[in-house]
Amino acid sequence: MAIPAQFVDELIARCRLEEIAAQYVSLQYRGGRYWACCPFHNEKTPSFTLSPERQQFYCFGCHKGGGVITFVREIENLSYQEAVYFLARRAGMTVPEEASAVNAQRRRARILQLNRDAARFYHQLLLSPQGQSVRDYLSRRQITRRTAVKFGMGASADAWDVLLNAMVQQGYEKQELLDAGLIVRNQKGGFYDKFRNRLMLPVISTRGDVIAFGSRVTDNSQPKYMNSADTPVYSKRRTLYGLNFAKKTKRSNLILCEGNLDVVTLHQAGFDNAVATMGTALTGEQIGEIVRTGIPELIVCYDNDSAGQSATLKALSLLHHAALKVRVLQLPLRMVNGSGVKQDPDDFIKFQGSAAFERLLRECETAAAYRMNCIAAKYDLSTDDGRLSFSNEIREFLATFPANSAEREIYTARAAEMSRIPKDILSRETQKAENRSRNRRRRMEERRAVYAPQTTVLPLSMRYENPRSARAEEGIIRLLLYDSGLFTEAPPLDLFSSPELREICSMLWNACESGRRPALDMLAEKLDAGQMGHITAISEQPVMPQDARKALSDYIQVIREQAEMRSAQGDVLSAAVEAAKKKRNSTQGG
Repeated sequence: MAIPAQFVDELIARCRLEEIAAQYVSLQYRGGRYWACCPFHNEKTPSFTLSPERQQFYCFGCHKGGGVITFVREIENLSYQEAVYFLARRAGMTVPEEASAVNAQRRRARILQLNRDAARFYHQLLLSPQGQSVRDYLSRRQITRRTAVKFGMGASADAWDVLLNAMVQQGYEKQELLDAGLIVRNQKGGFYDKFRNRLMLPVISTRGDVIAFGSRVTDNSQPKYMNSADTPVYSKRRTLYGLNFAKKTKRSNLILCEGNLDVVTLHQAGFDNAVATMGTALTGEQIGEIVRTGIPELIVCYDNDSAGQSATLKALSLLHHAALKVRVLQLPLRMVNGSGVKQDPDDFIKFQGSAAFERLLRECETAAAYRMNCIAAKYDLSTDDGRLSFSNEIREFLATFPANSAEREIYTARAAEMSRIPKDILSRETQKAENRSRNRRRRMEERRAVYAPQTTVLPLSMRYENPRSARAEEGIIRLLLYDSGLFTEAPPLDLFSSPELREICSMLWNACESGRRPALDMLAEKLDAGQMGHITAISEQPVMPQDARKALSDYIQVIREQAEMRSAQGDVLSAAVEAAKKKRNSTQGG
């Protein structure tokens, strides 16, 4: 039994999309629509649009779209049922009981409670005699008890099933521990604790829930770090360690580190704006979480070795179009016995102190300057060959800035000064690089449009088997969403060339037949994000009211004509096959 359609309709009517979206993005009203920088991908120029009249959103950049349920699904990383429950709680409504939805909600709630109880157990273990080795480790790392309590730190025992037994005694099932990623099944079918003899670091969401765990050994054993795998309540791609604290900072920026213990040390030293990725490279989803804090600046502070530099450049590439000011704090090498040794933020705070880190924070360079310096460091600019190679690479970098922008002018002048190449020559070469890049993107888009795989997902570039009929079928869907009163009879669904469009149109028409007004959110339970984006893009295309009935008639005529052509071609093909069979049989018989 699904959630009743009538309840969903009432819920959608109560939850205005612009009110929901305003909690996540800054909406600007113009031209009858709201506009904002998209919360689903990184951009500086708004391409996210919201129609208050039609209660739907669409991003012209990443092509996500839909109604209020789809928006909540995407922004909160929820299932359809979870999004309905989320909106129902906000609207003060009670969702009619539906087994699968209720079970999913209970499972998530159960895992969250289990994680909280596990975190309490680990913390109690830290304070017990069994946690002595972890307490000694924290002491060596100069992490105070107050900081350990703030971050909910704990210890896992040097044994196979201590947590397992403790949680089972509290009433949890082994399957629940498996779902939470706290235990592992062995080859013989038994179970054992995933985390053993480790410092435990609970990962706390911005809502205050314990959603996962990070951990570190206290000796030289391997693996040094171990984090929770993805679970129904945790996605490492969407999570930043320490963001639950950092989002409340009074500082004007966030500091992005590589390790969770870097975050702990920085917070202890007074830098309560530090966060870290969860054992992954920076992702677009994590950037979205940063943008949604409303904190305008991000400072990337990774380790100062070659791996750290590589990770920094990858992060800057992702952040290039984010609605953030981005700078890079490059830690100096620490001199040990006359040699430079790499250090991370934790090392720097311990050896140089918080005042020295504060100075570096004030003086750190822009992302563009850092990238330029990294490019320049690869070449000997005292030689012609080095300057030429630098020119070839730097022009590609400069082309990433908009033409005639202040950024391109500033960094072109700086590159010209660094390389002693006249600025006007660099400007011309940069424009050529931009033109080449634009042409490459156009060719790639054309190839994707031609060779797009035939799947059930409907990206904008999908190649239909019968494009002419499919465009008319899209027109039928657009008119249904625009004004179902235009239809005096059912659309010719049996003549549709695209099975996907036929199914979508059928869902909308069935809703219409049952007395409901067709809307995008009626499709939210059945369609994935790509399909919803595609249908939203279809509905976003303009409809001229005075021409709507004529357009409907034309679409139906095209669909019928194309169906007849396919049928005729099928008849010809069948005849050819039969003729070939007869010829083969007569040859074999002779």
